[in-house]
Amino acid sequence: MIIEEISLALQKGKANDVKALVQQALAEGYTPKDILEKGLIQGMNVIGGKFKRNEVFVPEVLVAARAMNAGQEILRPVLVKSGIKPIGKAVICTVQGDLHDIGKNLVKMMLEGQAIACVDLGVDVPAEKVIAAIKEYEPDLLCLSALLTTTMIMQKEIIEAVNKAGLRNRVKIMVGGAPVTEKFALEIKADGYAPDAASAAELAVQLIGEMHV
Repeated sequence: MIIEEISLALQKGKANDVKALVQQALAEGYTPKDILEKGLIQGMNVIGGKFKRNEVFVPEVLVAARAMNAGQEILRPVLVKSGIKPIGKAVICTVQGDLHDIGKNLVKMMLEGQAIACVDLGVDVPAEKVIAAIKEYEPDLLCLSALLTTTMIMQKEIIEAVNKAGLRNRVKIMVGGAPVTEKFALEIKADGYAPDAASAAELAVQLIGEMHV
């Protein structure tokens, strides 16, 4: 079945094959929703599970995510036309003082793999830029990455700034990064913590669901 072929090609990171198969599936009358959910997202979920179990590593996730993006490029205009919207929106960044972006980029790719639209603010992002982004983009989710013990504290500062700006009830906040722990996330009053990109995507879907109840 062509939908399964899309999923398998994505898992192997074959971007050109994914593109061609998505086009073929559309031509054969498969719905954009099925192609997205049962082909692209399902394939990304398999990779996410393997990543969590250390069966694949960052390079494999990156090539799978590129293949996912290639399929989404073909699908996006058709999805828009058929009125299918992303399940939610996330603003994502690496906090001020921290220039690491691989973890953030992986999480972003995994979120997009769950049909979550992402606004990427980049690295070394101060609290005021985060506040401005929440006001401008009205996301369901704010994802804060910190890869250094010296920059973790910025996650706390940003959450405090969101509180101070009166925006806390408008957005769920997720934190992550190598030195970050569940205990720290609870201490700084984040809504969630994930130890890896695949878990972050699962948690994001859950938190967005809570926002839309």
